[in-house]
Amino acid sequence: MLSTYYAALVAIIGRYFYESFRNPLPWATCHEEWGNNCINSAPDARTLLPKDTQDDQQNVTTNDPANQRVRTSSEWYFVKEVLHEKPDIIDGIGLPNWELVIGLFVAWLCVFLIIRRGVKSSGKASYFLAIFPYVIMCVLLIRAVTLPGAADGILYFIKPQWGKILDPKVWYAAVTQCFYSLSVCFGNIIMYSSFNKFGHNVHRDAAIVTGLDTVTSLLAGFTIFGILGHLAHEIGTNDIGTVVKGGAGLAFISYPDAIAKFKQLPQIFSVLFFLMLFVLGIGSNIAMTSCSVTAIRDRFPHFKQWQCSLFIAIISFAIGLMYITPGGQYMLTLVDFFGASMIALVLGIAELYTIGWIYGTDRLCKDIEFMLGRKVGLYWRLCWSIITPLIMTVILVYFYATYEPLAYNDKNYPSWAYSIGWTITAFGIFQLPAWMIMAIVRDPGKTFSEKISGAFKPYKDWGPLDPLLREQYHKKIENELTPKRGQGVWAAIKQNIYG
Repeated sequence: MLSTYYAALVAIIGRYFYESFRNPLPWATCHEEWGNNCINSAPDARTLLPKDTQDDQQNVTTNDPANQRVRTSSEWYFVKEVLHEKPDIIDGIGLPNWELVIGLFVAWLCVFLIIRRGVKSSGKASYFLAIFPYVIMCVLLIRAVTLPGAADGILYFIKPQWGKILDPKVWYAAVTQCFYSLSVCFGNIIMYSSFNKFGHNVHRDAAIVTGLDTVTSLLAGFTIFGILGHLAHEIGTNDIGTVVKGGAGLAFISYPDAIAKFKQLPQIFSVLFFLMLFVLGIGSNIAMTSCSVTAIRDRFPHFKQWQCSLFIAIISFAIGLMYITPGGQYMLTLVDFFGASMIALVLGIAELYTIGWIYGTDRLCKDIEFMLGRKVGLYWRLCWSIITPLIMTVILVYFYATYEPLAYNDKNYPSWAYSIGWTITAFGIFQLPAWMIMAIVRDPGKTFSEKISGAFKPYKDWGPLDPLLREQYHKKIENELTPKRGQGVWAAIKQNIYG
């Protein structure tokens, strides 16, 4: 799900990257066919419409309120020229935009060429894909902080809104953002870690990845909101929130609008920004697609790497055509909500309870100690067994209790779209009980209770791949996990948490 619409976003980014070489930037000024409800994003023509045109607008009545408000040329360009967006999808989503089809093809071609040889080729490409965006980001940050009004934008970014600290919706948004940012519960981390040596220092890697992720988010935030602060300064407002667009609008409306107001060489900064987004999008998609390829090849090893990569690229390209139609943003929002965020949250909570209480926090900590030679602190034990599962469960319960139908641009979807969304969610979530039942049925236990008990325990050959290490592992696990068995539920819970 993620890789298909990531590539669609990369296709849109590619369109903007190509158009960034034009002078003037195509979204800097209004086009005649957009009508009178448009103001130029360029600084030399950013005044509002003439008085007679404004008077005419006050008398305009349409069925679509969105068409009555004045928009910047950057917003009209995104909606009319790039997306050719429909006001609704009641009568379908339309046909793909051929320009975006080319961009989607290029995106998947890049992904295929990089992963066709497996982790060797993708590993080499990652040096460029990971480092290059930081170079561009630093250049943009230097430019951003030198603009008038940048300090106001950065202050808006880092200033907490304490009134929302107890709002569960904010916590839900934060959790889903962490899931996306770190690729938690999407399989990517497990896939990459499967190539590590047994004693690899995963503690160090986890600290580096999470630390860099936080620093990168702050660096990107300072850059984006510094430029948005300049945008607010240019249009004469102190409320930064009025110039910030959510979702795709931040990258394709607010930022291009701000760049169009640069008085010197806006093309250079536009090229750099969208090149950075393109590289980041390809890098993220490589991880997602490699995960699918690895999972398929682990199950069907006779498939060659390039064959599996090509197969997934072709299928994903075909699915991705849905997102580059006039109704594509409706479908992208739908799939993002029902097919990614919701599924990841539910399965993530299931993973927490499975690892923390079925496999066992204590056993997990013993595994880490066996691999790294260092004990796990009480803080991590409490997080894995109690704090994190509890917080995530509360967020999920509140989310469902306050659920409101998904909307795009303040418009609800037709009934058939909600049906598709809930079907996608059900398909993802119900795999958990489906495979659980399959494991119980396949377990060699003689009675039903033995089958359930056996299905909820590791296989006898579970452990390190090396036979000598596996023998040492089983001896250590049996010696350290046996003492509390048979001493009651509370003893078992205490051992699971504290060891």
